[in-house]
Amino acid sequence: MTTPRFETFGCRLNAYETETMRQLTTKAGLENTVVVNTCAVTAEAVRQSRQRIRKLRRENPSAQIIVTGCAAQTEPETYAEMAEVDLVLGNVEKLQPDTWASLTQPANFIGQTEKIHVNDIMSTTETAGHLIDGFGTRARAYVQVQNGCDHRCTFCIIPYGRGNSRSVPAGVVVEQIARLTDQGYNEIVLTGVDLTSWGADLPGQPRLGALVQRILKLVPDLPRLRISSIDSIEADPALIEAITTEDRLMPHLHLSLQAGDDMILKRMKRRHLRDDAIRFCEAVRAARPGIVFGADIIAGFPTETEAMFQNSLNLIQDCGLTWLHVFPYSPRPGTPAARMPQLDKATIRDRAARLRAAGAVGVEKHLMSQIGRTLPVLMETPTMGRTPDFAQVDFASPVASGTIRKARICGANATHLSA
Repeated sequence: MTTPRFETFGCRLNAYETETMRQLTTKAGLENTVVVNTCAVTAEAVRQSRQRIRKLRRENPSAQIIVTGCAAQTEPETYAEMAEVDLVLGNVEKLQPDTWASLTQPANFIGQTEKIHVNDIMSTTETAGHLIDGFGTRARAYVQVQNGCDHRCTFCIIPYGRGNSRSVPAGVVVEQIARLTDQGYNEIVLTGVDLTSWGADLPGQPRLGALVQRILKLVPDLPRLRISSIDSIEADPALIEAITTEDRLMPHLHLSLQAGDDMILKRMKRRHLRDDAIRFCEAVRAARPGIVFGADIIAGFPTETEAMFQNSLNLIQDCGLTWLHVFPYSPRPGTPAARMPQLDKATIRDRAARLRAAGAVGVEKHLMSQIGRTLPVLMETPTMGRTPDFAQVDFASPVASGTIRKARICGANATHLSA
């Protein structure tokens, strides 16, 4: 093995940062190295990363194995104690060019340095130094505009892996998106850990809506702009205006809801109640008919009764949710929820399965409603693309990747459309 091999767990932001590291290690000339970019969102994610590291060592007995990412940031000793691991890097260190350049120097070769290089993430104030061009397919590029989180939900370890919220200045974002558009990307996705907190740390405290409207105004040649997960209670008026009036802003929102019961939401330390979520979806759908909502929902949060769970289950229909990310609750050490009365694992698994089943019904219903429509499809591969609401469309005949093609939807099944 010459060029470094990367293994990525977790969110789209982690995947974005893996591409940054790929560029940094290539520039540094690092060889015979495996980099594992971990996720800390659940205990299962940590277990899977440890299992994968052991397998990677068997497959690459002579390589340096470097572990980084959120789990490496929050529990570095977990990985440092593994015989298979040579170095543990924090989330700040992994994005610094000097980190990778130093590993090519004989005096700093793995095995001759301290095993843990993880600093205090809470002291980090900069987030724009590692912007990259071209992450994604030839069709779609992802642009990180924000990192970290100032909230402290009781179940979440992510602020301790990502630090406090930091925003990329609007001018830097617009410049990058204009450059990507000039390179031929037809869709840009704005990403971040807590996207709707964008701007709070910038002069004048602009809001996400102002950034979105600025992008659409100053990059008129960009065909499609997409927003990743947002906290609906923090959606500002300018953002809602853009969502409901701008055709180039895709009609698909993924909402960080987590639960549909008010008591559980309070115990999670969320900032919205059940009715807030329902009102948001109703208002936005009334202003932009056809918009599709997805959501994150946690199954089996501590103290959740069957009646409380039923409120979350009912929320799928009450909000008209389509694309669900269901997370079986798992305690994260150091979080308040880990000290609450826990549910048994069988109950958690059962509730997660019921949520997924309800979500699948919503997906199939939505897909069936698209049959007969003619939709603009962004081609990710020669035979597969995505509609504006992110439904997958399979094509019988190949089409040029990266292009937007109008297609008549002639069929559907439980997971995708066909044209």
